[in-house]
Amino acid sequence: MLPKDNLTKTLIKQAVDQLNTISKTVEDLRQQIDKLAQTLPEYEVVLSMTGVGKSLGPQLIAEIGDLTCFSHRGALTAFAGVDPSCSQSGKVESKSGKSSKRSSPNLRRTLFQIMDVLIKRKPQDDSVYQFIDKKR
Repeated sequence: MLPKDNLTKTLIKQAVDQLNTISKTVEDLRQQIDKLAQTLPEYEVVLSMTGVGKSLGPQLIAEIGDLTCFSHRGALTAFAGVDPSCSQSGKVESKSGKSSKRSSPNLRRTLFQIMDVLIKRKPQDDSVYQFIDKKR
């Protein structure tokens, strides 16, 4: 409980004004990032993916970087750290284990957010969602 005096009201109004200013600044930055990302050739392809919008699309493009650095899709999977780790011990060889998580945690977080949107929207005609739903 805060006291109902003029000083408290002034402090609350200043805090609200600061929050509004920060919110406007963040929105302006998002618009500038989206405008810059639109100049990239992969922008339309990334935005056509289910679960990717004008916020997560540029973020995904930025986290992956230059796609020509990856010789095949397994290289990109390993870069994201979502490939299964290998575990060998004597005669026992594990085919699939936990994710290796050996690279970019920010890329994994972005991919998680995209999958979260995909699972919440439940698009029955999307092949990625069908795969996830089958694995669940």
